[in-house]
Amino acid sequence: MASVASSSTAANAFAKFPLPFSSARNSPPTLLLPRRRRSTAARVYASMSAVTSVPSKPDDLVQNILSKVVQTDRGVLLTRDEHQKVAEVADALQRFCVDEPVKCPLIFGEWDVLYCSNPTSPGGGYRSALGRLVFKTKEMMQAVEAPDVVSNRVAFSLLGFLDGEVLLKGKLTALDEKWIQVVFEPPELKVGGLEFKYGGESEVKLQITYIDENIRLGKGSRGSLFVFKRRKSSS
Repeated sequence: MASVASSSTAANAFAKFPLPFSSARNSPPTLLLPRRRRSTAARVYASMSAVTSVPSKPDDLVQNILSKVVQTDRGVLLTRDEHQKVAEVADALQRFCVDEPVKCPLIFGEWDVLYCSNPTSPGGGYRSALGRLVFKTKEMMQAVEAPDVVSNRVAFSLLGFLDGEVLLKGKLTALDEKWIQVVFEPPELKVGGLEFKYGGESEVKLQITYIDENIRLGKGSRGSLFVFKRRKSSS
């Protein structure tokens, strides 16, 4: 049927969890100096050195993109150039996507959210610069259950000593062979012995750009790229 990600707006692919409460420096002048003109050979060499080598086989591409996004705090630690390299591999993988990924049974299961090109998008306020200081993310996952249930979960440690989680459940609808839409119920927050819902419904749209037994790639309606990795079964 389909896969999904989530967000408080239809623009993002993994649900944004709004916080239940809320509470440039000018650069110094620079001296412009005339640049020395490089020779043609030097410019050609520099251009060739900037070219990123992207594998051509699906298995190699999968391993390549995983190596680029693991242990990056879901993209927070990457530079702009590194994000671009992830996008290049994702574009290459898209060529090997099944014809109708929305109907692919591999969609179902539990997935870890490994990466987003907009790192503060997954988890919403809990993953903003301030949110990451207060709510240290321990786990971020998504479950897709047949026929049309999607559940997002962000587990965190509040100020480093109180465990909690935010849950979001939604209903999935296939828009075509590649795009899905999910309408989510209000988020549910659990901290210590407290448990309550807040906010309102949210809706997202996501294009499934690649899926296999191990990973799933998705792109939100505003272009945010997501990388999901299938969780290993505990059985």
